[in-house]
Amino acid sequence: MNKIDFVITWVDDNDPKWIKEFNKYFPDNINVDTNNKRYRSWENLQYWFRGVEKFSPWVNKIHFVTYGHIPRWLNTKHPKLNIVKHEQYMRKENLPVFNSHPIEVNLHRIKDLADQFVLFNDDTFIVNEISSTRFFKNGLPCDIAVNNVVDFSGIEHILVNNLAIINKYFIKKQVIKSNILKWFSFRYKLHLAKTLFLLPWKQITGFFDPHQAQPYLKSTFCDVWNLEKEVLKQTSKSKFRSSHDVNQYLFRYWQLMRANFEPISISDSKLIVLHTIDDCEIFSTIAHRYKLVCLNDEVGDDEFDTAKNIINKVFSDIFPEKSSFEI
Repeated sequence: MNKIDFVITWVDDNDPKWIKEFNKYFPDNINVDTNNKRYRSWENLQYWFRGVEKFSPWVNKIHFVTYGHIPRWLNTKHPKLNIVKHEQYMRKENLPVFNSHPIEVNLHRIKDLADQFVLFNDDTFIVNEISSTRFFKNGLPCDIAVNNVVDFSGIEHILVNNLAIINKYFIKKQVIKSNILKWFSFRYKLHLAKTLFLLPWKQITGFFDPHQAQPYLKSTFCDVWNLEKEVLKQTSKSKFRSSHDVNQYLFRYWQLMRANFEPISISDSKLIVLHTIDDCEIFSTIAHRYKLVCLNDEVGDDEFDTAKNIINKVFSDIFPEKSSFEI
């Protein structure tokens, strides 16, 4: 079996040094996204590691990408763990950075990163047994090729930037016709309707994005960088989220359009957008039904601590014992 690495990005918003630099570079530009929900910690990272060890022991290496801070409980000497500080793979003139986009579009520069890797945000957890073939088959990432339209999700400008590049290099009709079994796989179930309804449109109007752990080929990053170096260099300079950025989805879309993927069902994964404390009850009901769960933070500040306690109680019930990644 080819090596498959995991990459997880993490930030500690309680780190005094990070806070000082954040405030130093904090922009006055109202067009820059500095939403605090993108940084605040749910203090449940240990459960991510417990899920990996218990349900995906086949992983080759975990690359833990960080500003520089490290959880006090993390076993940094674990043979499968590689601590990656931003300064170790990103250009120093672009640091510090408080924007996930530069962090992610440069991941291929991580030393010893396997060509097959899965990118996790720290809000996506493995909660049941999962095999390597959920992420890669025949050396290709497993994904779902479904057309969509860009919605007002808060990153619509960034998605449009991605699509401008995709439509620059690919002709929708030719791509779908050449790989029709990948675009119309029965595994997509009801999602197929989206692609069917959008067939009359000449260009790609968007993609369905599952918001889950995303498998990538490192070679895809290299290919896109070779063709769109200036755009990616500009994003790499963006300390905070900007409407001029592109993001990691650009590489995912590239893989789809190149047919460098294997069709898969995503019925084993669940996205939960947490708005209120009541939403937290959902998690306890799905923990035994899904393999991957993404908890998207939209909880109000006044309810955050209560919601965090509820979520972490559920995690402690699922993963009561420490992993070898914990001291």
